Amino acid sequence: MSDAVQVKVTLNKPYIPVTNSQQLIYALVEAQPQAVISQERIGLNIGFVLDHSGSMRGEKLTRLIEAVELALAKLAPDDLVSLTVFNDSATVVAGGAPLGKQGNLSQRVQRIVAGGGTQMSRGMSLGLREVYRQYSEERTNKLLLFTDGQTFGDEEQCLRLAKEAGEHRIPIEVLGLGDDWNEKLLDEVAARSLGNADQIVSADEIAPLFNQTVERAQQAVLRDAQLIMRLVAGVSPRQVWQVTPMITNLGYTPVGEADVQVPLGEMDAVSGKALLVEILVPPRQAGRYRIAQTQLIYDLPTQGITGASVRGDIVVNYSTDPTQTAQYDARVMNLVERVTAYKLQTRALADAQGGDIAGATQKLRAAATRLLELGETDLAQAAQQEANNLECSGQMSSSGTKKLHYQTRKLTQRLTENPTAPDKGE
Repeated sequence: MSDAVQVKVTLNKPYIPVTNSQQLIYALVEAQPQAVISQERIGLNIGFVLDHSGSMRGEKLTRLIEAVELALAKLAPDDLVSLTVFNDSATVVAGGAPLGKQGNLSQRVQRIVAGGGTQMSRGMSLGLREVYRQYSEERTNKLLLFTDGQTFGDEEQCLRLAKEAGEHRIPIEVLGLGDDWNEKLLDEVAARSLGNADQIVSADEIAPLFNQTVERAQQAVLRDAQLIMRLVAGVSPRQVWQVTPMITNLGYTPVGEADVQVPLGEMDAVSGKALLVEILVPPRQAGRYRIAQTQLIYDLPTQGITGASVRGDIVVNYSTDPTQTAQYDARVMNLVERVTAYKLQTRALADAQGGDIAGATQKLRAAATRLLELGETDLAQAAQQEANNLECSGQMSSSGTKKLHYQTRKLTQRLTENPTAPDKGE
């Protein structure tokens, strides 16, 4: 069913100059489900795994309970739901079953109390077991994991469980509250399962972000999507970035000598997915050349279709006319700038962890400049402050690190209409 999804490719420059060396170009590949399937609904099989350790006492637990009840109100009676809570042990509050048959689930949620330590793998193990037990090819199978603290001594087990979830096509959506949790671990849990990780800054934001995560699961229309790019001789990919619904370094897997494969997982009807592909192209004479063919492969669970696909070409125009080669696509360059700001803070954190304080400081200040040019004043100030922290103490703050990491991932959700300058390099 190739008309179910539209794939559009836009280059950062309509023309590139004729030179004697390789050139870097950016291809924006946008995949958007069409109206013919966007109204179809895939049933959910969702497991909630919630931290109720002692640090959740008070307003945090109150807001979490409210968030869960609001999320349950959004689900259909035939959606499969399970609820697991964990501290230094874990308990299945509600086993996987249709919501309409869960009886007094709201009362059971209200009875959750906070106490104890934190061992996240126990909750993940029981929660995933419930989702596995009800797994269905016709449903969106997903785990929503919420925590506000560090897990102790079971990080490797968490990662093993995440890998197994990914192999069983069960993405884990991770929400971390506040500053006292391990973003490296939670990011890796999300990545291994083909899910996402996000920060909830304060208790007041639990319900909005919790419910936003559930709504995205409800909007899924495609599953197991993957992009294959078949490149002509002399053309090579450098990096592949997801830019919507949020910035993620997808990497790619070589397939043969000239093909690359990028896993995309689920795709929703509202946002679709957009990728920014960095491509090195060889010297050419003036003219029009196809440098790659794209193929999007996906499953349509509501119609029982697997392996549907749609193809398209990436075409480059080489020109000797300087008035043509000076043109840029403002929208693509805007995305390039936002991805670059994200990359700079990511590399700054890596440099800081590796002991390269000077390199980290330089990259943070460069990120601050980019963010300021994009109108992101608050994030620019945060980057500058963390650069100052590095110079003064040799460390970045936990709150500032998380703010930069998770908020710059969302830069493409706040696109402006103002064109940005051409890429300044990195």
